[in-house]
Amino acid sequence: MITRQLISQIGALQTKRQICVLGAAIIDLVMKTPRLPHSGEDISLSQHERHIGGCAFNIALMLKRLELNSYNALPIGNGVWANEVSQMMGYHNISSVLSNPDGDNGWCLALVEPSGERTFLTIEGVENTWNWEILNQLKIEKDALIYLSGYQLTSNTGETILDWLESLTIPFTLFIDFGPRISKLNKEILTRLFAFKPILSVNRQEAQFLGLNTQSSDLKLSVQNFAKMWFDMYETPIIVRLDCLGAYCYEKEEQTWTDIFPVKVIDTIGAGDNHAGGVLAALSANWSLADAVLLGNAVASYVVGQSGADCSPTKEQLIKHIRH
Repeated sequence: MITRQLISQIGALQTKRQICVLGAAIIDLVMKTPRLPHSGEDISLSQHERHIGGCAFNIALMLKRLELNSYNALPIGNGVWANEVSQMMGYHNISSVLSNPDGDNGWCLALVEPSGERTFLTIEGVENTWNWEILNQLKIEKDALIYLSGYQLTSNTGETILDWLESLTIPFTLFIDFGPRISKLNKEILTRLFAFKPILSVNRQEAQFLGLNTQSSDLKLSVQNFAKMWFDMYETPIIVRLDCLGAYCYEKEEQTWTDIFPVKVIDTIGAGDNHAGGVLAALSANWSLADAVLLGNAVASYVVGQSGADCSPTKEQLIKHIRH
């Protein structure tokens, strides 16, 4: 897809398939630290940011900015953190169809060292407490796109989500972005997931965990061989994101490299979530998977060129970014 055509299609984006974004909305506290403390040490921090986060919320926000509708399954609990989550979601004009008064929402403390390295400490809440009563509140439409992340799948109630998915009687497409929790998923869970023939999106490190040889002298060829092996084994479309090398998507009908949109990288936080949101937005509008990955690349490249949270682009901002 050439740039002019992409810009035209972005302007015409609209939701034609339901996008169910299932996951977390939590509060992120970002603190600057001179270094990580030793055990038993007392160290002073400086607050850098306080904002709403969670992979699913990031995707819901990105879809909102692109003027697409999403069906947000982001449990809102009862407590101090839940109140803040609710207020911040209201500020962004984002709502959720799920509530769980039996607990509070979670929060995450991110420690940022001078090098930019980030260490996360997470307190989980209702966003990782799933049961049939909560999941049965969801009204999934025929041919819906359902987003899942590894954070929910590796929670203590992750198998309940799988049970619920297996109980659905209407056709749907599952989109999975495992994230860093991929190594915590056991073979049985993965086998059940792959039975849905999901669209899988992985970065370089996650693909390496699944079998990609990242030490090859020809990384692109290695990615192509890995993706073919993966599809031959599981018959699931896969997207491999390789930062400055672009992304490779493999499905039965087409195998395509999609280029990046050059940008000076400032902050990579949220890039993966925004890439997933871009792909989901395009698939909801009935674009091909290859074109959807291109939109994901465009959105992610915009985000890494910004500083701080909540920086998903509007249609106008994204079009301007692509033109430059």
